[in-house]
Amino acid sequence: MSFYFTKRQWLTLMIMGLADFCNAICVSLQAPFFPSEAERKGATATEYGLVFGVFELVVFIISPIYGHYINKIGPKVLFNSGIFTTGTAAIFFGLLDRIPEHLPFIALAFVIRIVEALGNAAFLTASFAIIAKEFPNNVATTFASLETCFGLGLIVGPMVGGALYSVGGYYLPFVVLGSALFITAILTLCILPKHPNEPYVENDKNSSVWNVLKIPSILVSALAICATSASIGFLSATLEPHLRQFELGPILLGVVFVINGGIYALTAPLFGWMVDKFMNPKVCSAIGCFLVVGGFMTVGPASFIPADSSLDFVIVGLVLHGLGIAAVLVSGFTDSLRSAVSNGFPDSIETYGLVSGLWTSTFAFGAFVGPSISGLLFDVIGFRGSTVFIVILELIVGTVILLFIMCDRTPRQYKDISSVESLIKSQDGQSRDNSIASRSSSLDINFRNKSGFTGSQHSISIESWRPSANSLIISNSYSSKQGHWARSVTELESNNVAQYGSFDARPAYRDTIS
Repeated sequence: MSFYFTKRQWLTLMIMGLADFCNAICVSLQAPFFPSEAERKGATATEYGLVFGVFELVVFIISPIYGHYINKIGPKVLFNSGIFTTGTAAIFFGLLDRIPEHLPFIALAFVIRIVEALGNAAFLTASFAIIAKEFPNNVATTFASLETCFGLGLIVGPMVGGALYSVGGYYLPFVVLGSALFITAILTLCILPKHPNEPYVENDKNSSVWNVLKIPSILVSALAICATSASIGFLSATLEPHLRQFELGPILLGVVFVINGGIYALTAPLFGWMVDKFMNPKVCSAIGCFLVVGGFMTVGPASFIPADSSLDFVIVGLVLHGLGIAAVLVSGFTDSLRSAVSNGFPDSIETYGLVSGLWTSTFAFGAFVGPSISGLLFDVIGFRGSTVFIVILELIVGTVILLFIMCDRTPRQYKDISSVESLIKSQDGQSRDNSIASRSSSLDINFRNKSGFTGSQHSISIESWRPSANSLIISNSYSSKQGHWARSVTELESNNVAQYGSFDARPAYRDTIS
């Protein structure tokens, strides 16, 4: 597994990191001052709270749709249109203070926020798919790096937005930061590589989010992502009232609020590197769930712990929470992508889009549900009692993951090979993108689990023969480690472009095949 990226990969990573950072700033910059502006227009807390909540609801609904049609739309088109839409919506959101009446103000706030959510969902779904396409052997590491940029943007957004608001009023932060995102969109339009639409690859899987969710491994990962996202939203809605007892100043209060996000941003690349290198992503998710449990037991502390609340407990709890969300969110995407390919979905941009849309959707659903439940529980039983909800939820999800790890005896095959593309590079030096067209024409070898966790059915079907593949297949089988198959793979590793989940890129699973 190499970290020596090509120039194209470095440019892609840097421009997407910049776009992630600017996009997160625009999405989060209004938090410090929009509520007060809305109250001046006569809006209630319920009304402007729904303005924030509808954003996550729209992302939850639309992300799977984007993921389903990403191959037809094109990932670069979806990515750039999403950034342009988000930047434009942010600028228009800054014009709301010009509307004097209550009802038109709230109605337009809803409309603009919905449009912004449509752009944000398109941007996120496309970015995750591009990551899987451009960095097939370092998905977790590069995904974590972009999440670090996004997390830093969420931290910087409210601070920069509040500072600009204090200098130039309501309009200034939106026009400045929205324009910055708009300029970033122009840069991505020029720099981001274009991925041509891949031809349809016939397979026995109907490519839809529902069929992806039928895979037990992906369903478990989705539950972990949703529960962890709910824990983030839970604290965003109720942590500030809990901190009032300590009478913190504005600066110290702001520092406390960025602890878990800062820890997440700093440690996400580390967890991504471990998942790419040696750690089972399910183990990483389980560790993350129990870290979140520890964080929520400490931050209150939980009502069943006989200890008084203190700022030290809050800080330790937020650190544990930041570590937990980094472990779960980074491993969840990588694990879902591997599981989809290993269960017969094609190793293509279409599958990447489905998985990235599912990840974005489940995260948004948790972010919508978390604040809603936390507000209700806070009013009824207080902060310390309400944290037990997240503790129980994460304990259940963590236990489910552990049971899955113990019961899963399925051979891990991370690629449904539809051609000899990942084994034999064409002699005329055609690029990887050009060779995709041959996927459905040469060889179809399927090694799949058809019966859940306990049994498997293996089938090998050869649709047509290429002379260069005849001796490779006829004279060898998976059972011979020293056969021509193994030797050919070894000899070709230095010449082949690594494919996600291919034998040469996943040496840890070559022994399983053999």
